[in-house]
Amino acid sequence: MEARLGGQSCLSGVRILDLTQFEAGPSCTEALAWLGAEVVKVENPKSGDPGRSLGGKPGVDDPYFLLFNANKKSVTVNLKDPKGLQLVKDLAKQADVFVENFAPGSIERLGLGPDVVRALNPSIVYCQVKGFGEGSPYENNLAFDMIAQACGGTMSITGERDGRPLKPGPSLGDTGTGMLLAISILGALYRRKETGQGDHLQVAMQDAMLHYIRIAFATQHRTGKASGRAADSSVSGANPPMGTFPCKGGGLNDYVYVFTSRTNPEHWRRLLAVIGREDLIGDARYDSPAARAERADEVNAMIATWTRRHTKHEAMEIIGAAGIPAGAVLDTMELSTDPTFEARGIMPTIEHPVVGRFKMVAWPVRHSGSPPPVAPAPLLGADTDDVLAHWLDLQPDAVGSLRAAGVVG
Repeated sequence: MEARLGGQSCLSGVRILDLTQFEAGPSCTEALAWLGAEVVKVENPKSGDPGRSLGGKPGVDDPYFLLFNANKKSVTVNLKDPKGLQLVKDLAKQADVFVENFAPGSIERLGLGPDVVRALNPSIVYCQVKGFGEGSPYENNLAFDMIAQACGGTMSITGERDGRPLKPGPSLGDTGTGMLLAISILGALYRRKETGQGDHLQVAMQDAMLHYIRIAFATQHRTGKASGRAADSSVSGANPPMGTFPCKGGGLNDYVYVFTSRTNPEHWRRLLAVIGREDLIGDARYDSPAARAERADEVNAMIATWTRRHTKHEAMEIIGAAGIPAGAVLDTMELSTDPTFEARGIMPTIEHPVVGRFKMVAWPVRHSGSPPPVAPAPLLGADTDDVLAHWLDLQPDAVGSLRAAGVVG
């Protein structure tokens, strides 16, 4: 049974009231939905999560929204109507977890701050994503992924060594923060099961970034200087050959990453055999990481001469088969058209009632051999009647009256 569910029973029975938008909050609650929690997304009746309309097509949810809101339900409530506010308070009384990531002070102005909600439901795990932490001089500032990455250090260690700081492509500020909050929610729920004790969790996006650059702080401690940018190497130190090498084809991503570890001298020796330079095995000019660092350009040119004769897939296969870490640089199109991801359930194609067939990135962790199944992101307000019925026991005529009064969508 567990293998078929693919982990979806892990949080069965857990109710999560989701007042999040864009990515940092939704990525957190989506992870919990994949693990079986009933995640009810509370949205504005007119527009919903702003992420729905990023593509500018009226009535068609943007792929951005679809990718961060799978397996959830949607309820539309007018929070500016006193009856709508009371409705959400009633839902909070039935919830195990409450999550919000509004702008600083917004949730309090709505009347759903932590003191209010925790007074209604002392055992609830009340969660907030902030841009900057309480006590920070910037705690009232707005933040998005790129702001968190600028202020949290990730941009300072990204880019060419002497170039300007660059934003890493992955949304570490958003999804990276969301994952840390999801883990903390699981911890709070585990404790609550034993003690009945609720919690108030806060995570600031800037603070979360420090978690992802611990290797840079380790380097700073060793050198006494701020960690710098390392291009395609590592902030913890280069060990030639280490980095991206051009491959046959010459396209924008026709590169293979080759890594030889400082702790495993065999990587270098095996690589020399692969490129046909067995004559250099044991040569003192190249045999140690320190020696190769003094001849980095020469060493890298030697590897690049070989990689240019092979496609990135060939290079990865040949070098990897020799027991040397190597990876082709794959773009999003190559990844989405790789049939193995769909076959393994990591990037399944789902049927959306409006968009149609949609391939999306799912939860990558396998539970008893299977990843959790994926249901499409909900249409705006699609579950209003169902949630109000089974969370609050409201009859259809009562829901109809609320809808006629503009309290729900």
